[in-house]
Amino acid sequence: MGLEAFSHSEPLTLGVELELQLVNTNDYDLAPYAEDMLRLMKKTPLPGSVVPEMTNSMIEISTGVCHSCSEVLGQLTLIRNALVKSADKLNIAVLGGGTHPFQQWHERRIYDKPRFRELSDLYGYLSKQFTIFGQHVHIGCPDANAALLMLHRMSRYIPHFIALSASSPYVQGQDTAFDSARLNSVFAFPLSGRAPLALTWEDFNAYFEKMARTGVVKSMKDFYWDIRPKPEFGTVEIRVFDTPLTIERAAALAGYVQSLGAWFLASQPFMPEEDDYLVYTYNRFQACRFGMDAVYVEPATGKHMPLREHILRTMDQIAEHATARGASNALHMLRTEVEAGQNDARWLRECQRTQQLLAEVSRQAARRFRGVPL
Repeated sequence: MGLEAFSHSEPLTLGVELELQLVNTNDYDLAPYAEDMLRLMKKTPLPGSVVPEMTNSMIEISTGVCHSCSEVLGQLTLIRNALVKSADKLNIAVLGGGTHPFQQWHERRIYDKPRFRELSDLYGYLSKQFTIFGQHVHIGCPDANAALLMLHRMSRYIPHFIALSASSPYVQGQDTAFDSARLNSVFAFPLSGRAPLALTWEDFNAYFEKMARTGVVKSMKDFYWDIRPKPEFGTVEIRVFDTPLTIERAAALAGYVQSLGAWFLASQPFMPEEDDYLVYTYNRFQACRFGMDAVYVEPATGKHMPLREHILRTMDQIAEHATARGASNALHMLRTEVEAGQNDARWLRECQRTQQLLAEVSRQAARRFRGVPL
């Protein structure tokens, strides 16, 4: 059984998905209100979609096809405002962040949907521990081979995406010492990690057919890779971002991805090779653990440098493409925080340092998601 044909999409178009937390407004623990939220959200015509996720205290929102990060922000704003209105009717709140700071995984319930029940049967307690919250960014590619080149070029920048979006320092009431603890949960799944180095769709399809013959996979959904092709959309899907605390940051991250993609298509700056992946897991760990203070190892040279320095250098390289795509303001916002060594994980820790109560941290995170000044 081979893969479906790679669909046509306009190069460098964007689509963004955000997995979001539903919490009560008493103690700000997760609340099983996904079904009620979905019922209310159906009454409002919106771009994109709002769908259930693995457990019934989370939902996923997505934009339609967008041409710029400002269009992404416009669509996310409409969806966010409708979410907030629906949540108020239910006396609950919606927030971002890669993990809920103090929820207990054993209290979660799998959402009643055939695929989720199947995954629960297969993965056991890991399914409930998968109550984590990520942002996925799709970027349109001109053809299947270009998508695979895009995928493996983007792999060098996985530490950027992790550090810029990191928002999961707390798990079950404890500071993990990681800026992004969410990805540790993803890594527990057997088909996580990196995609194999295949640079033609023919070679990738041959790999997929071998995997399908083993009975381990049936579709691309069975791969939990950090980046994977999505042939039905004609995109590459980047999956390592924690869900940011604000939709503005989510849109800015999409702008960064689009600017990188534009640079790749225009300049073909390097050819991916297997040796790129010698330091992949190390770089990934550094970004998860230390965020903006991580060390980055350049795959081509083996040179060690501060990740912050590599991000800023990359932003200089793609600046003209960001301008052409209307993403200059997005990159400026991200750059300012990189220079200051800030991300959402740092904000959450600072909030806990001053409040000394994780429920209050969640309450303030919910206010940030609403766009309410603190």
